[in-house]
Amino acid sequence: MIRLSIKRKIIGIALILIVLMTVTAFLSMALVMQVSGRLEELTQSYVPAYAALARADARSLERAVALRRMIIEKMESPVNDEHFAAARSGFDQAGAAFEKEMQAARALIDALIANGTRFGDTLALVRLQTRLSDLVADTSQHLNDEIAGVLPLIEAGGDRKEIADSLDRIDALRDELDHQLDAVRREMLDLLRADSAATARKQRVVTAIAVLLTVLAAALGLVFSILVSTGLTRPVRRLLEGARAVEAGRLDQTLAVTSQDEIGLLTIAFNRMVEQLRLKERIRETFGKYVDPRIVEGLISAPALAAEGQRRVMTVLFCDIKSFVGVSREMTPQGLVKVMNRYFSTMSAPIHQHGGIIDKYIGDAIMAYWGPPFTADADQARLACLAALDMTERVAPFCQELPDLLGLKNVPIKFNIRIGIATGEALVGSIGSEVLMSYTVMGDTVNLASRLEGANKLYESRILASAATVARAGAAIEAREIDRVVLLGQAGPHEIYEIMGRGGALTPAQIELRTRYAVGLAAYRTRRWDEARRAFGAALEAVAGDGPSLTMLKRIDVLQASPPGDDWGGVWHFEQK
Repeated sequence: MIRLSIKRKIIGIALILIVLMTVTAFLSMALVMQVSGRLEELTQSYVPAYAALARADARSLERAVALRRMIIEKMESPVNDEHFAAARSGFDQAGAAFEKEMQAARALIDALIANGTRFGDTLALVRLQTRLSDLVADTSQHLNDEIAGVLPLIEAGGDRKEIADSLDRIDALRDELDHQLDAVRREMLDLLRADSAATARKQRVVTAIAVLLTVLAAALGLVFSILVSTGLTRPVRRLLEGARAVEAGRLDQTLAVTSQDEIGLLTIAFNRMVEQLRLKERIRETFGKYVDPRIVEGLISAPALAAEGQRRVMTVLFCDIKSFVGVSREMTPQGLVKVMNRYFSTMSAPIHQHGGIIDKYIGDAIMAYWGPPFTADADQARLACLAALDMTERVAPFCQELPDLLGLKNVPIKFNIRIGIATGEALVGSIGSEVLMSYTVMGDTVNLASRLEGANKLYESRILASAATVARAGAAIEAREIDRVVLLGQAGPHEIYEIMGRGGALTPAQIELRTRYAVGLAAYRTRRWDEARRAFGAALEAVAGDGPSLTMLKRIDVLQASPPGDDWGGVWHFEQK
């Protein structure tokens, strides 16, 4: 229930001011009627002339305001021609009204001079008329010339500095015009006071009462205005500060309700809104631990697109712990939970830092992907490879943390990871049932990445990637071709590569390894077994224990013992994951 609305407050102030002004007017009229005979000439000639000058001053101000409105309308983008035309019309009308009021004042003074005045000094009126004539011929004409010069600039949207300079000159001329008009009015008032000896006492009484009532009305109006404006602006300012805090993400504030008007109701509504935003923020923070916030934003902005799905080129990464079953058997359930939580945090950080989306955790495995709309198409493979390299670099520091995590001095656990990366077309969208949905990627590219992760077992490597991934990553990484294989579940052969390091970061030994291995791989594919054996042996001399080189040497023994058929093209078929 609103006890006193803003509308009632404003209407109340207006009524009080109207009553005070009405009382002032009636008292003034009663007193003026007592001296109406002596002031008849004043009311018929002098006062109209004085009022005409005052109105001319007001019209001059209106004209200046209309000129600024024209400039403001021209500065708006786009320009509203209708508003500009209205401002121009107001400007022209104010100018015409100014000239009309000035002519009326001069005509009244001319009549007083021609007919003679009972108030006395005709020479003083002649001086006033001369000053008005000079004012019109000099200051007013200069003002009109300056305005005539700036109007084309305003209409054409000309240089703002030039317009501003013209406005400064116009303001100076208008101030001079106002000053001269004020001086004329003051001199006319002085004439009245000097030549009205017979009515001076009563006139002073009328003036004193009118001033007293006006001051009283102004004081009361000012007091009520301050009270009401303070009561309105203070809560509005608090609301503004609260809105800015919400915009900045600070949702810990509640505004005090200090009134029962519309502002008070608005404050209550604002507090409720902030409470709802706090609740939504808590939900978003909690939900963001389960689903990547970028997926949430994408589903909210384009839910239909997510439901329908799209085929896009994506880069998929699978990461798994080497011999996880054996590792887990060495730990207690509590220790395993600590280790796995720390492991997932450690390995997930590089994925997030390089713009990847973690799709899911599958036991000890991590599945992540890169691609539009979350990652630029040109960057996805590079970012995925760099993330994989960061992940392998964090294995050693993670192993150093194991004793603290398990509360043991010595941890007889060998810990390492295997990573597979593939780039290609995949189905992207929300997959699931009516009850539970998951925004994920599906298709041969996903399967290929998973198979590449598993292929590390055979080659005793850490990061294997598809040819498309290596080609897209470009100079950002250093890689070597490992083999041409047909993976389980894949229709055709794939060239697979090992990611050795970042671009330009290989040691001389690694460069020698890559060169010797490439020579051995070429000899191997053309059945030059002895040459291939020597090249792979040289690769092992460059980097002892190189897994792919050892694997290829063992395979050469098998192929020499059981030579492949004539259609063999150097492709190795995987019979298990």
